[in-house]
Amino acid sequence: MRLTQQTNYAVRTLIYCAANPDTPSRVADVAASFEMSEAHLFKILKVLVSNGFVRTIRGRNGGLVLARPAEEITVGAVVRAAEESFLLAECFESGRKDCPLITSCGFNGLLHEALEAFMNVLDAHTIAELAEDRSEIRFLLKMPPEITATA
Repeated sequence: MRLTQQTNYAVRTLIYCAANPDTPSRVADVAASFEMSEAHLFKILKVLVSNGFVRTIRGRNGGLVLARPAEEITVGAVVRAAEESFLLAECFESGRKDCPLITSCGFNGLLHEALEAFMNVLDAHTIAELAEDRSEIRFLLKMPPEITATA
């Protein structure tokens, strides 16, 4: 199975926001970090916002923030929201009857089982886990270091 670029960038955008929890992430900065156009990111944001993963803040100091804690966002939920189709073979399409084995094919059942196992693994992990090493993520994405309060 191959996930779409949209799904890949959706997960990356959430990791970016999770690595930057105290400040709204600017669209321009997120897009530049992943070398994608802002227009492409806006398409992805539409999916992330409509599914309650991200919220946008307007204004001069606005940007993107996670709509709920990263610990509550499973990778599986993001993949389901961002992917348009999980058809692993042509015969998954409803109405397709061009295969003579369509009614008794073991391969079709096997693929359904594999997809379910794949999604179960993704459901077992959260965006928080993927963003666990925040300082390394911030370094790799050329984000400013986190400011820590000193006593």
